[in-house]
Order: sequence, then C-alpha cells, then structure tokens
Amino acid sequence: MPTNFTVVPVEDGRKASPDYEQDTLREEDEEELDLSPSRLSGDGNPKENSPFINNTYSDKGSLYDGKNMALFEEEMESNPMVSSLLNKLANYTNLTQGVIEHEEAENEEGAKKKAVKSPQMGTFIGVYLPCMQNILGVILFLRLPWIVGTAGILESFAIVFMCCACTMLTAISMSAIATNGVVPAGGSYYMISRSLGPEFGGAVGLCFYLGTTFAGSMYILGTIEILLTYIVPNGAIFTTDKKEEEAEVLLNNMRVYGTCCLALMALVVFVGVKYVNKLALVFLACVVLSILAIYAGVVKTIIEPPSFPICLLGNRSLQNHDFDKCQKTDVIGNVTVATKLWTLFCDGPLLNASCNEYFQKNNVTEIEGIPGLFSGVISDNLWANYGPSGMLVEGKRQPSVPAKNMSQDIYLPYVFNDITTFFTLLVGIYFPSVTGIMAGSNRSGDLRDAQRSIPTGTILAIATTSFIYISCVVLFGACIEGVVLRDKFGDSVKRNLVIGTLAWPSPWVIVIGSFFSCCGAGLQSLTGAPRLLQAIARDGIVPFLQVFGHGKANGEPTWALLLTAGICEIGILIASLDAVAPILSMFFLMCYLFVNLACAVQTLLRTPNWRPRFKFYHWTLSFLGMSLCLSLMFISSWYYALVAMMIAGCIYKYIEYRGAEKEWGDGIRGLSLNAARYALIKLEEAPPHTKNWRPQLLVLLNLDTDLGVKHPRLLSFTTQLKAGKGLTIVGSVLEGTYMTKESEAKQAEQNVKSAMSAEKTKGFCHVVVSSNLRDGFSHLIQSAGLGA
Repeated sequence: MPTNFTVVPVEDGRKASPDYEQDTLREEDEEELDLSPSRLSGDGNPKENSPFINNTYSDKGSLYDGKNMALFEEEMESNPMVSSLLNKLANYTNLTQGVIEHEEAENEEGAKKKAVKSPQMGTFIGVYLPCMQNILGVILFLRLPWIVGTAGILESFAIVFMCCACTMLTAISMSAIATNGVVPAGGSYYMISRSLGPEFGGAVGLCFYLGTTFAGSMYILGTIEILLTYIVPNGAIFTTDKKEEEAEVLLNNMRVYGTCCLALMALVVFVGVKYVNKLALVFLACVVLSILAIYAGVVKTIIEPPSFPICLLGNRSLQNHDFDKCQKTDVIGNVTVATKLWTLFCDGPLLNASCNEYFQKNNVTEIEGIPGLFSGVISDNLWANYGPSGMLVEGKRQPSVPAKNMSQDIYLPYVFNDITTFFTLLVGIYFPSVTGIMAGSNRSGDLRDAQRSIPTGTILAIATTSFIYISCVVLFGACIEGVVLRDKFGDSVKRNLVIGTLAWPSPWVIVIGSFFSCCGAGLQSLTGAPRLLQAIARDGIVPFLQVFGHGKANGEPTWALLLTAGICEIGILIASLDAVAPILSMFFLMCYLFVNLACAVQTLLRTPNWRPRFKFYHWTLSFLGMSLCLSLMFISSWYYALVAMMIAGCIYKYIEYRGAEKEWGDGIRGLSLNAARYALIKLEEAPPHTKNWRPQLLVLLNLDTDLGVKHPRLLSFTTQLKAGKGLTIVGSVLEGTYMTKESEAKQAEQNVKSAMSAEKTKGFCHVVVSSNLRDGFSHLIQSAGLGA
C-alpha cells in the first residue's frame, strides 16, 4: 500500500456563490502580499504551505480546475499528449497579451473570476506557430514563382539565402537579449529601447511601427489582388477595352476595394479583437494546408503532371483569355475556318484577311505549363531573365522568326512584363516574406518560460521557413515552365494562380488558403501596430505622440488605430504590391539593424548587466547581422534607405532636443563613458604640447544666504575669456561638516548649474563642504583639472 498521498481540491456548491468567490479572492490576495519571516525560507522564497502537488501561489487556483478528487497520487488522471495538444490548438491565438487583457477587461464577469493568471504558453504554441504564420504569407503565394522565373534559380537562391541569413542573425541577437534577463510583456520594442536608450528606442520603435503598418497595406493589397484576379475577376468596378489601359484600371480597382477592405478590418478591430482571435486557428490552418498542397502537388508531378496547357506563338507566350483552341484554323465538316485566335491577330474571320506580320511568319504551339519534376526544365530556369517594362515573355526552346514591325505588339494578347525587373528590385520585393520573426518576442508576457521559448521557437521557425523557401525555389524551377513562372498574374494559364497550378488536389486550395491567410495577416497588423504606437506614446519619449496613448476605458488604443488606418491608406493608394513591399522592407531592416547594434555595443563595452546565457551568441554574429541589414537596405533601394535613415535621424534629434528624461542604462551612454575614460587616461600619459594647450579656468563663486550665486556675470566673463574652448570648473565652499550640510551642498550645486545654464557657461561645477573656507578653497585648487 502506498504511503505518499495527495489531497486534490474539488468543486463544491460554495463555488457558485458570488460572496464566497469574492472572499476567496480577497484571502488569496492577502496571502500573496504576506511576506512575513514566517512565510519565507532562508533564501527569501515563500514556503509551500499547501498539500497540493506542484503548488505555486500564482496558479494554484487554475492548475487543478476540472480535476476529480484522488486520494493517491498514482490514481490521478493525466491528459494524453495528443488531447492536450489539440486542446491548446483549439485555444490558439496570434494576439499579444495586452490585446487579450483589453478584451477581458470589457467582460466584468470574466474580470471577477480571475485573480492572477500565470502564463502557460509553451514554445510550440506561443512562439513557433505565430512566427511561422507571420513569416509565411502573401509574397510566397503571389510573388515567389515570378521571382524564380525572373531571377533564375541561382540568383533566387542568393536572394532567399541573404534574407534568411539576415533574419537568422537577428534572431540570435534577440535570443541573447531574451536570455540576458526577464523579458516583460513589452516585447521587441521594450528590448530595443531599453538597450539603446530613449533616442534610438523612439526612432527604431516608430520605424518598427511604420513597417508593421505598411505590412498591413501589403496584406490588404494581396487580399484584393487574389479577389479580383483569381476569385471574382468580373467584380471589377472600372473596366476598359484598351489593353494599354489595363494596368491603370487594375490599380484604380485596387484602391477602391482596398479602401473598403481597410475600413471593414479597422471596424472589426475597433469593435473587438476577440473576433480576430476566434479566427486565428482558421488562418493558421490555411497557411499549413497551402504549404502541404504545394509539396503534394510536386510529388504528383512525378506520377502524373497536371494538365495546364499554354499557347505559344513562335516563342511568345499568349494570354489565354479570349480563345479556346490554340490553333490558327480549324476544320469543321471538311471546311477550314478561322478560330478565335485568328480574329485576335487578323482584321476579320476570313482566311484572306490581313494579319499581323509575326502571326503570319510563326506557328502556334501548345506545351504543358507543368511538365513535372524530372522533365529537365530546371536547366532552362537556372539563369535570370531581367528586362524593361513591356518586354515580351518568351520561351527558350521554341523557334521564332522575328518581324520587322513590332509597334502593334502592345495591343495584341501577349504576356508582358508589367514593371522593369532587376536583381535589387527583387530583393526589396522578397524581403517582407521573411519578416515576422518578432511574433514570439512580442508576446513574451504570455510565455511560461520566455528565456527558453523565444530563442528555441524563433530559430526553429526561421529554420523551417528557410527550408520551405529554398526548397520552393528549386521545386518551382524544376516543375514549371519558365514562361509560366514569369507570368505574374497567370494570364497564360487562364488566370489561374501560378503556384496554384502546381498544388494538389486543386488550385483553389491555394487560392482560398492564400486569401484567408492574407486577411488574417492584415487583421493582425491592424491589431498589433496601434498597440505598439500606444506603448511608445505611454513611454513619453516622443511628446507629440502622447495623445495616442489614450483609448477606450479598457485600454484599447482608439486614436492609435485611427492613425494606423490613415497611414495604411497611404500604402493602399500606392495600390501596387511591388511598390509597397520595398517600403516596409526598409523599416523592418532598420529595426533589425538596431537589434544587432544593441547586442554588439553591449558586448564590446562589457556592460556589467549584459550577461546573455544563449551559448551560440557571439558579438561578431551581431556585427555581421548589422552589416547585412545595412547592405540589404541599400541593395533594395538606396533612396528608400536614405529616406528611412533620415526619418529615424529626425526622430532621434527631436527626442534629444526635447530632452528625453528616461534613463534606461542604455549602451549608447555606456559608449560615451568608455570614450571619456579612454581619453582621460591618454591625457595623463604625457604633458600636453604647447600646440594643444587650452585654457583651464577655475571659477570660485561666493554664495548668498539662500545658496544662490552672488555674481552670475562672472560666469559670462569666464565664457568670453576662453572663447568657448578649454575647460571651466566652477566651485564654491560651504563651512561646516558634510554630515550636516549634505542637503545644502546639493541644493547649492543645483543653483550653480542653473546659473551656468542661464549664462550659457559650459563646464563642471562642484561644491565642497569644509571646516573653514581656506581649507575648502585649497582642496578645490588641488583637485581641479582634467581627470581629477
């Protein structure tokens, strides 16, 4: 018979009583605040005074909810791992702790039920899945095949590798910060600002906010592009019959639909993010199922490639919208007749009609758009195919007879480049697909063990998504024809999503999955960005933003949400996903740059409180990450990089000018201290040369009975004597003992500093307490000077 037993609490009738519930909460609060010696052990930790196993004060009420009474510990039921995982997934949320608390505050009953709830999220649910969901998104579904077709497999691999290496190095720096001490619910902004100081913290925090806001614009534009191009192509408000006006008409439709979508999403966030929370698992499932559908489609191409024929005239790819047969003529009842394709290139349906020169000289061929993994098409997709806007998308294996007159090509149903393409542009467009690595650190307050979960979950998520991106680059190039890859909107495959043609069992899996994924990412951006701005405003480091720290009664940032929606509308008015992506790349890269800078500075300065326990961290990795971020900024767009740095610089100088009163023990002030110490030591090594002489003045002031400066103009005279150069030390003496005159000495020193500021005298001041004036002035004269 076992001798160890545990009594487990059970629910009883008293629990339903509101009076009993309030009394219980009051008793628990008093127990938590009781720190008397009888309740503390020798190491200062509270003793266990409960028979409940694994007892802690923070979660003793919630840990045993739903348990049946058991006399022996061996008889206690344990939840199976599978059911426990499913239960956590059912409660999965991609929202930060502050968002959930704001919603719970609205529910008065829920606020009464919970006294203190300890965070229970682990690495998988709390960090890994949110990072995966934020990293995989719109660029993967809408632009990665086009990037592979345009840049080629080799250069696409270089783009993906550089961007993934940048985020991996940044994640290592974040892991060092997370393991340096307790990471509270402030998340990424807290880590950056407390490490770099209020000036850099405010500048980088606002850059991070702008990046998150423009990310919302990008996701909304992606949502509308999927809707109007692949789901409801007939839903466009503006239409045109002229091919040269199609691009502008599409942009206008994106602006109108994007504005409506933004207003709807902002309304959902304003009404309550609990509705976003309920759909979090749906958005996550869409991302996972879409990725699995892609890999399943690749495997299927080995057995039976899908049938997506594309029509080529010579070596030029045709838009397969207005014709059903890839033939110039057709035989019906022993009569040769013209097809719809004929009427697109000729003046009429008659066989003797006047036709386009290139149409007459070249044959029409039909090839499979998805030849399969082992078809050998990978050799054609290895190299880049950059070109100007309006360049025709042409195949490499098909013969072509050139025509002399090409002026009418723009009006014919060819597939064109809609923008000028080059390597650096593709870097800027692709980089947003690897952002989202801070989703885990942003919800640090929800994690059971943030110091372990943030490094492990973030790095594993980046490794997983990097593998997905790199494998997709190779698989797209090996399975899909180059003319289809370079067809951004899928015109050659009857307006199917290019990545969807590869998916199994149907292209609609990717279309619907990417649509809901983009919707969810847009909602999360509109949820997270206002709270980030609210945190910056409540820090008080940027005075003109203080109004955005206010909100609804439960803390919801209403004013910040309005500003976020306004900035987001700017991105939607740009209306082009390819134009918005480089903008948010700049802001995220600047944020990552300063995360790496914070770690490198703290390590090189040997800051006493900088002791990261992450064993894979080294300052050279932070420096390499910082260099890579800076390089990617100028590679993507040098003018956007300069604008982003100018914005950060203006915010920095504004905070410095207004006088940031926060003192967070940051690395920048540590750098100044180290530089000053080094300079003083160098000055003491040898006497100064006559060429380097500067006046060093000691000003002895007399104080009145109120400890004020009697002759303040003496300070102005001193400034004129040294012409703004050299060193000024202002001193005074109080008679008495320091034990009795300490407060008066400090007050006198403050008065002298105020007088120096009024007279614009730059220097140092020191008030000495001595038994008599003679000894006091003797001490000042002997100790004054550099390094004294």
